Amino acid sequence: MVMQKNVCVIGAGIAGLAAAKAFASHGHRVTIIERSGDLGGVWEPARSYPEVQTQSPKELYRFTDQPMPANYPEWPKGPQVHAYLTDYARRHGLLPLMQFNTTVTGMARRADGKPGWTLTTSDSTGATRETDYDFVSVCTGQFNERKELHHYGEDGFKAAGGVILHSAEHTDPSRVKGKKVVVLGGSKSATDIAVHLVKAGASAVTFVYREPVWRIPYFVGGLINFKRILYIRAQEEMFPGWGLSALSRLKHAIAKPFVWAHWRGLESLLKIQLKLDKCDMVPETRFEDGVNCSVPIATPGFFPMVADGRIKAIRGTFDCYNGKTIVMAGGQRVDADIAILAIGFKLDVPFLPQAFRDKLIQPDGQYRLYRVIANPDLPEMGFVGFNSSFCSVLTAEMAANWLVRYADGKLAKQPTAYEMQNNMDMMLRFKRTERPAAGVYGGLCVAPYHFKHFDELLDDMGATVTRRGALAEKFSPPDADAYARFLASAPGYRAEAVVAPVSTMEAVVA
Repeated sequence: MVMQKNVCVIGAGIAGLAAAKAFASHGHRVTIIERSGDLGGVWEPARSYPEVQTQSPKELYRFTDQPMPANYPEWPKGPQVHAYLTDYARRHGLLPLMQFNTTVTGMARRADGKPGWTLTTSDSTGATRETDYDFVSVCTGQFNERKELHHYGEDGFKAAGGVILHSAEHTDPSRVKGKKVVVLGGSKSATDIAVHLVKAGASAVTFVYREPVWRIPYFVGGLINFKRILYIRAQEEMFPGWGLSALSRLKHAIAKPFVWAHWRGLESLLKIQLKLDKCDMVPETRFEDGVNCSVPIATPGFFPMVADGRIKAIRGTFDCYNGKTIVMAGGQRVDADIAILAIGFKLDVPFLPQAFRDKLIQPDGQYRLYRVIANPDLPEMGFVGFNSSFCSVLTAEMAANWLVRYADGKLAKQPTAYEMQNNMDMMLRFKRTERPAAGVYGGLCVAPYHFKHFDELLDDMGATVTRRGALAEKFSPPDADAYARFLASAPGYRAEAVVAPVSTMEAVVA
C-alpha cells in the first residue's frame, strides 16, 4: 500500500506540468508553486522574445497523451506553445493546483521529524509562510536564473540614452525600429533576435560572438528534416556511450573510419548550404565533438544576412562601453542605442540549503544526480526537466513518471543508495574523461543519448513494452504515442489517503 503524499512541485513550466500530472494521477495531493504570474516557463509570453519558436518539430515537442493541434506549423511559435501548455494544464485539472507570484525563498528538513521538507515562500505582497511537504519535485529547469554580464562604462552608456537588455527582456519589437542594436551571444536566441531586428527595422544590427559553432538547418541539404539525423537511434549509436561491453567497444573501433567519414560529409554539406566560408564562420571543432543540448538550429535567414551585410558579425566580446559606443575586446568600436545580451541562464537551486547544494553540485559545476533525476543525499526530493535533450517535453515526462515511482518505492528496479552513488560516480567519470561535451549545462544534458536514457528509465519502471518495429526503432525519431504505450505497460498503482482511526467513544457518540 502506498500512502498519499503532500507534494510540492516548484515551477509551472513544461517539467512542472509533467511532474504535477504524474504525481496527481497516482493519487497524491499536489501544490504547484510558480514565481511568475503565468505558467509556461520559457514559453511564458512575458519572457519570450519576438518570433520565438521551437527548435524541435511539434511531434517531438509534445506530451505523450496530447498532440499539438493539427493546424500548428511543424515548428510552432511561442504563443502557440503557451496555448498548448495552458490547454494541457486545463485538461488535466492542474490550474487549480497553482500558486502564482509565489517564490520559494528557502527550505529545510521538517522540524517535526517526519520525512520531507518545510518550504518558505513569499507572495507578491511580501508575505511569507512556511509549509510542510512530504516530497518536493524541483522543476525550475535550466533556464531559470538569468546570467548577468557587466562592463566598465555601462552606467555612462545608459546615461547617454543607451539601453541594455537580457534577451529574456527583449519582448517589445517596436523599441528597436530605427535603432542601432548590438547582440552579444552565439546561441539560437542570439541569431533569432539578430534576424528579427533586421525585419523589425533596426537601422544597424551587429552580432558579436566568441567563436563559430556548428548549426544545423531545419532541412539539411534543403531536403532532409534534421530530425532524421539528430533524433534517430542509428545516429545515437555512433557515439560510444557509458557502460559499454568489450564487444561493443570493438564494434565502435571497427566502425570509427565510417563514422568519421559520415561527419566530414555532413560538415561539407553544411559549409556549402549555409555559406559558412563566405560568412567567415567555419567552426574550428569537429561536429561530432560538440553534439549536445547546445547545438543550435540555424535561424532561417541568418547566414544570408551576414553574407550580404545586413547583419555585421564580429568575432569577440565586449570590452567596455564608451558613451554610446561599445568597444570590443579586439578594439573595434560599434555605435549602439541598444545592447541585447543573449548570454543565457545560470543553472542553480538557490533555495536549497548550502549543505545540500554541496552534495548536489560538484566543485566543477557538475550535478550529481542518478538518472539525472534524484540523489539519495537529498531525500524526499527529485528533479524533473533537468534531464534536457533534443526532445525536452518527452524527457521531462519520462523523468516525472520515474520520479513518482521512485518517491513511492514502486520502481521495478528500486535502486539502493549505494547503487545510486556508484552509478553517479561512473557517469561523472564518463562525462569528464570519455565525453567532455556531455559536461555542458552541469552535465545534465542527455543528448545525444536520449534513447539510451529512455531505455534505462523504462527498464527501471518495469515497462514490458519498450520497442517499436525494428526499422522504426532504428531510423525514426522518438514517437510520443509509442512512449505512451511504453509507459502504460509499466505496473500501475494509486496512493491511498490516510484515514485517521475513529476512537470507541467517537463511534458511540456518532
